[in-house]
Amino acid sequence: MDEVVERDLSWRADILPDFEQVDLGAPEQRGPVLVRPVHQASAPRAVVLHVHGYNDYFFQEHLAHAFMDAGCAFYALDLRRAGRSLAPDDIPHLMHDVAEPGDDIARAAEAIAALHPGVRLVVHAHSTGGLTAAIWAADRPSANLGALVLDSPLFGRREQGWREWAKAALPVLGTLWPLAEVSHRPSVYARHLHVEGGGRWEFDPELKRFEGVPARACWALAVRRAQQRIARGDVDIAVPVLVARSALTGPESSDNPRLDEQDIVVDVEAISRLAPRLGRRVTELVVPGGIHELSLSRREPREHYLSEVLAWIEGVIG
Repeated sequence: MDEVVERDLSWRADILPDFEQVDLGAPEQRGPVLVRPVHQASAPRAVVLHVHGYNDYFFQEHLAHAFMDAGCAFYALDLRRAGRSLAPDDIPHLMHDVAEPGDDIARAAEAIAALHPGVRLVVHAHSTGGLTAAIWAADRPSANLGALVLDSPLFGRREQGWREWAKAALPVLGTLWPLAEVSHRPSVYARHLHVEGGGRWEFDPELKRFEGVPARACWALAVRRAQQRIARGDVDIAVPVLVARSALTGPESSDNPRLDEQDIVVDVEAISRLAPRLGRRVTELVVPGGIHELSLSRREPREHYLSEVLAWIEGVIG
């Protein structure tokens, strides 16, 4: 069993009130950080693990409470080089292969299995985290994995900010100059979500940045290769999968009047096209009026999303 499971986990106070965190890294290496509410269900019907996306971290307290109110235990993972795991000398969200954040999911799944033996795990993963979780679930799922929920997975994106030559040269750039910046633009999406930008959510702009995070060539190549693999049908996830998306894609522009009812980050048509190729038990959920992170949508589509996810989990986990 993994070293992180064999030793006692040293939980400490989190940056969110009434939550706690633990570093899952080896003693000599900073690792992913696992977060949970201080008070969990004593006999949960399932355990939900939330995995964030790019330029992101866990701050969605309401998501934790929605799952706990349904009788589930809840955990969230801040991946290496992101959120709570980000060290001063780290390049944010850097990866050379989606297997790297997949390792973090695996460590979290093992820790959860030790804490909740015999309880089925549901991984709830958003955007880039959804792409990563899909590949992990296909290649090396944990024994306790019971279902996978993908919230707007990064199966394709609007190519705003990408230089045409960079897209064509990505295999060379990603191999020879992996840290080259191939895209960097302000995140209209992040600013729109935050209360400072007129949104409804509070989060740390140092961990989810208004100025965005540069996309490095190695990261972009890892994403592209994972997307191409799904497009070829070269994955076969054995557990049930729920793939959720907004009904519409729109431009990530501050003058877009429909910022609060469209996905302005990923291409929802790509999600619709690739979702059936994930396995033999895939269900699609379209959320009209939903934004990129469906659980952060305005009240009506958010409640619709959460109720559908909980009903689906009830159906596949029981």
